[in-house]
Amino acid sequence: MTRVVAQGTFDILHPGHVHYLRDAKAMGDELHVIVARSVNVTHKEPPVVPDEQRREMVAALKPVDEAHLGHSEDIFVPIERIRPDVIALGYDQHHDDEKLRAALADRGIDCEVRRASPLERDADDRLLSTGQIIDRILAERD
Repeated sequence: MTRVVAQGTFDILHPGHVHYLRDAKAMGDELHVIVARSVNVTHKEPPVVPDEQRREMVAALKPVDEAHLGHSEDIFVPIERIRPDVIALGYDQHHDDEKLRAALADRGIDCEVRRASPLERDADDRLLSTGQIIDRILAERD
């Protein structure tokens, strides 16, 4: 059985998240998703939705076999517990693939790092990021 891990913030779910998780699931037999805790989100605006609620929403998605909250101090703790064969990164996630591979090797975690494909835009008004959704809400509710 091939175990895949996907990870992300998953704040205000949108079609891009669903595409990423479907793509990740297709990389193996079992998909575990690690939902980042708000305290660990430093590369963009902090999530609007609380940690546990985001985990619960991700767990309800069809491709997901199990959803976990990330560790508040060490992002590799859930990876060490899950022991994936593949880590599936979103096509536009900020991670440096080579640095991630090196960090995994330093911890004795032997797994493949792959990138999910981008979601093709089929309509100009399709909202494919949490930021776009928030901007639209602010513009229309102003």
